[in-house]
Amino acid sequence: MTVGILAVALSSFFGILGAYVGGATDEAFSLLSNVMLVIPGLPLMIVIASYMPNKSAFLVAGVLALTSWAGPARVLRGYTMSVRSRDYVLAARVAGEKPWRILFVEIFPNLIPLLASQAMQAVIAAILGEAGLSYLGLGAADSYTWGTMLYYAQNGMALILGAWWWFVPSGLCIALFGAALALINFSVDEIVNPKLKAATRSQIKKWKLEEKAGKAKSDAAFLAGNVVHVAAKESVAS
Repeated sequence: MTVGILAVALSSFFGILGAYVGGATDEAFSLLSNVMLVIPGLPLMIVIASYMPNKSAFLVAGVLALTSWAGPARVLRGYTMSVRSRDYVLAARVAGEKPWRILFVEIFPNLIPLLASQAMQAVIAAILGEAGLSYLGLGAADSYTWGTMLYYAQNGMALILGAWWWFVPSGLCIALFGAALALINFSVDEIVNPKLKAATRSQIKKWKLEEKAGKAKSDAAFLAGNVVHVAAKESVAS
């Protein structure tokens, strides 16, 4: 959760603020984001974590957030540039609204669905990144996580010895927890995004109409079959 909050805060600062201010600030923030995107995330995490003695959980969270904000910042920058050119934002500027009010009242509420989705994605990436660092022996020294369980299982040659109970539970927990967060991310996106919510409702209505139409067709076919059967019996009797 700490990584999600830090990553969303950094991506919001460099993405939203840079796109809204524009000019040299936007160019500088975009350059920094591009540089961070070019650098591979996992090797950078390994280098930073290896040079930090007495690593704490908060320090590892900071390293993970530092290496995962650039991509979401680019997405937020593009969406903010689209929102700031809309009519109601231009009308607020013409009306003399203060820049901070335009940013937090007119622009920011439109970015909440995107921020919620990015927060969940940051948490998933943080779990995988922490597990990778702990598996390599670079995790927090004061915590015992699923990654450290895999690390000790590797050192104890659990795979060679066939001791599946060392590494299967921790690996399965990582996979299931990541899948659960991904499903929660989809649900949150449908709840906070009106377009997806409307699409979901229309799809449900469409399914209900199709189900009713199919049921009506089956009932009509059943009745037609009964009529034919009764007519055949009457003809035989006569």
